[in-house]
Amino acid sequence: MTADTRLTPGQPAPDFSLTSDRGGTVSLADFRGRRVLVYFYPAAMTPGCTKEACDFRDNLATFNDADVAVLGISPDKPEKLAKFRDKEELTFPLLSDPDKSVMQAWGAWGEKTMYGRTTTGVIRSTFLVDADGLVEEAQYGVKATGHVGRLLRDLKL
Repeated sequence: MTADTRLTPGQPAPDFSLTSDRGGTVSLADFRGRRVLVYFYPAAMTPGCTKEACDFRDNLATFNDADVAVLGISPDKPEKLAKFRDKEELTFPLLSDPDKSVMQAWGAWGEKTMYGRTTTGVIRSTFLVDADGLVEEAQYGVKATGHVGRLLRDLKL
């Protein structure tokens, strides 16, 4: 798996303003003063992405108790994200990055190898951004299943 940009702890998280599943605009700057977990996933309503989103939903109280907001970002259109939210009863914002510019800025778009083939696409990634907007944790190439549990353990939340 390769990407031109890789964020590392201590770097400023690239700012963004994206359309949400509810039609409004959500910006990273909206979360200054609190930690936010930003995760990138390939496509709403696919098995792996559904598993990951539902794991975040099922553990959202733990993130909230630690004052960590959760944001999911994919290249899907807001209408598809709204259907995904309603179908899976997701309770955190899903953001649309159709031109993949935010994914590129965060290093979550690029070449990856799946089943021995090299393709270009979303690199499933998760970032914890601190209250000052700096990257606290950057994880690239995470697995959909079990990722949230490992994240909670590793971050001691």
